[in-house]
Amino acid sequence: MSVEETLVLVKPDGVARNLTGEILRRIEAKGYQLVDIKFVEASRELLAAHYAEHEGKPFYEPLVEFMESGPIVAIRVAGNGVIEGFRSLAGATNPTSAAPGTIRGDLGRDWGLKVQQNLVHGSDSVESAQRELSLWF
Repeated sequence: MSVEETLVLVKPDGVARNLTGEILRRIEAKGYQLVDIKFVEASRELLAAHYAEHEGKPFYEPLVEFMESGPIVAIRVAGNGVIEGFRSLAGATNPTSAAPGTIRGDLGRDWGLKVQQNLVHGSDSVESAQRELSLWF
């Protein structure tokens, strides 16, 4: 397994609920390295580029609006197999079906809203990580 870098975003719901520290603790507890971190008030242009593959889908506009609703913590994380490892640590996209022990399983809530407020984003492939890191950093 090789050292990779990935983008992790603590979404506006995670920041608003003061969960950033707990999320960072879990990342570090897995042995991953925090390489860079910053607070971002994401512009529509940045979010449109980040979510370009979802444009035109029913959840696209509510997702962009949610991500514009508050600050985001963007983190460059490095480690052996970190892309797959963080996605496993994050848990299933839907917090109600995410396993206990995962970020979403332990900390997530289903608020019954149009878009899933699921605390974190993690890149899903090496290619996505490279593209997303170039956008956010």
